[in-house]
Amino acid sequence: MKEAILPIKNKYGFFEIRLESIGGLGANVAGKIIAEAGVMGMGYNGSNFATYGSEKKGTPVSSYIRYCDDCKHLRINSPVTKPNILGVFHENLAARLPITAGVTSDTIVVINTDKSPQEARDYLRLVGGTVVTVDAIKIAYDEKVVMNTIMIGAITRMMEFMDKDAMINSIKQTFSKKTEFQIESNIRGFNAGYQQVELAHFEEDGKFPYIEFEEMKTKWGYKNAPIGGVIVEPGNSILKNNQSSRQGKIPLFHEGRCIHCGMCEMTCPDYCYKFELKEDEKKQKIQMFNLGLDYQFCKGCLRCVDVCPVEALTEELEIDHEIDKLTVKL
Repeated sequence: MKEAILPIKNKYGFFEIRLESIGGLGANVAGKIIAEAGVMGMGYNGSNFATYGSEKKGTPVSSYIRYCDDCKHLRINSPVTKPNILGVFHENLAARLPITAGVTSDTIVVINTDKSPQEARDYLRLVGGTVVTVDAIKIAYDEKVVMNTIMIGAITRMMEFMDKDAMINSIKQTFSKKTEFQIESNIRGFNAGYQQVELAHFEEDGKFPYIEFEEMKTKWGYKNAPIGGVIVEPGNSILKNNQSSRQGKIPLFHEGRCIHCGMCEMTCPDYCYKFELKEDEKKQKIQMFNLGLDYQFCKGCLRCVDVCPVEALTEELEIDHEIDKLTVKL
């Protein structure tokens, strides 16, 4: 075991980690694993908790981890505002939420992406810091595991004080409680994430501004909330963007196979498909033709793939395709 002394601490004496994700990618469990590795395996005092809404799957999730090596008790239960390490499980969250708030040139940002560190820095508009990229979705697809252990591996690589075996033991203990058969594959995923990282450091060069962390507050409370069932913003569904709800897979439309039966449209919960009324030259009659879908509204549930009778929709990895070229604007 490594000596239980934290090499880096903030002004309060803590080493802090924040994980930004969506429900279903395992960030909540990842936070517990990372915290337990530090407490049970390294001898630190530590804490972990997560925040998310009532409908957790597919919606934003934040998980917070703190370590302390010289305090008797760690009783702070507030969000991590200036993380030493920021783990980004789903890069599309950056389009909706200020997930990089509090990041400085001293922060290590570990992001699940197929982009290079320079491309990831520009995409996230980071003021600076060390950017670490790992293609966790691709690794998870190959190893047939949830991607959280891959992210844990990459994050552990950036925690020089953390004993790798302590983290592996924490993973084993977590999965042995319910899914013991998954231990071996998750350890493979952890090791792949630990090894398959790219990193680059960026100083605060003025290219992008620093974003201060602010707790999200609703403008409505019990005194001023509107009556239930009232639509206060009519027509707002056109602004909806479900890209950050996808977990790495999309339904790919093969127009040449489509028989235009409409089963996909009937089963789609978000009405992603566009149909056009035009003449069928072979049958010499007017009918509806399926033109494809708009991925802005697609949350990747893949129900349309399940119901398609002719495999005109197939389950594919999103990173293998250019979404903008596949999208039919509604």
